Amino acid sequence: MRRRLLRWFGRHARELPWRSDPTPYRVWVSEIMLQQTQVATVLPYFERFLRTFPDVVSLAESDEQTLLSHWEGLGYYRRARSMHAAAKQVVEKHGGEFPTTFDEVIALPGIGRYTAGAILSISQQSALPILEGNTLRVFSRWIALRGVAPVDKEANRLLWLLAEKMLPRKRPGDFNQASMELGALVCTPTQPACDACPVTDLCGTNARGLQAEIPVKAVKTKYEDRTEFALVIAGEADDSDRYLLRQIPPGRRWAGLWDFPRSTEANLHSLDEAAKLIGKEIGVAVHPGQRLTTIKHAVTRFKISLHVHEANFGSVSEKDLAPWRFCSLQEIEDLPLSVTGRRIAKLLPAKNA
Repeated sequence: MRRRLLRWFGRHARELPWRSDPTPYRVWVSEIMLQQTQVATVLPYFERFLRTFPDVVSLAESDEQTLLSHWEGLGYYRRARSMHAAAKQVVEKHGGEFPTTFDEVIALPGIGRYTAGAILSISQQSALPILEGNTLRVFSRWIALRGVAPVDKEANRLLWLLAEKMLPRKRPGDFNQASMELGALVCTPTQPACDACPVTDLCGTNARGLQAEIPVKAVKTKYEDRTEFALVIAGEADDSDRYLLRQIPPGRRWAGLWDFPRSTEANLHSLDEAAKLIGKEIGVAVHPGQRLTTIKHAVTRFKISLHVHEANFGSVSEKDLAPWRFCSLQEIEDLPLSVTGRRIAKLLPAKNA
């Protein structure tokens, strides 16, 4: 199985920028970006990120706003903040050289067993197992893991053991990548291309015809419906191309990003209720207006209907609005926003057209 898989990988491996130059830093960046994100989405982000932060020192020295602006659209912003903290730790404790031992790598913020194994096996050919979405599925099918989801505690322990036992003495990092690549290209979640699989006759699931049943699906998250409101507040008549935003404080959803006035702390049922809460937070009475759009999206366990409305308030000094401030369209373009915040921002030029 090892030999066949490595031969297949040599012929079919995708050309990816972190594979062409697999330094620990580049592999680390790619692995963090790829968490819960598709390769096709990551590619342009990776290239841009490496142009701005070519090494761990430049990343450590960057300000958070610049980092978040390069992460905008990837979501799960905690990943970016953990990378920033890890880069600073590498500079402080390792002289700016990314460590190459398992204990040192796993001690970095945001890095667990899988990521540490991936970084070191891919960049150093270290004999470390990995287990992630693709290999959970591939290994579960190899051993025909029935009746239990691969994320179950005992099943997961068994799959980690398999991942370790399957490692070849030579090219363990290539074997890990080959296993992931097989899951991405051939052994897909639905309708796997078993005819194109290099190890199909060695696969327990294929032998039993159980491809549709293995792996067993984990219990899905039950989403709670939620209604939220966002307000687009323009400056006064002679300054109407500027809009009210603030940097989201720590402890709130999307902390560190910038956003329009928005209700996120409760499930609200009316625009007036939202305007009162938002006005209290800004420190001035807010008068909501017409609806601009409704955006459907999901965050953690919530399915959110975000109603976006125009709004205004009476004359007030900008210094009394702090930390809120009016930003021009150009400033908003350069600020890091959430995905929904950016969608709201794209409404603004059309509003004044």
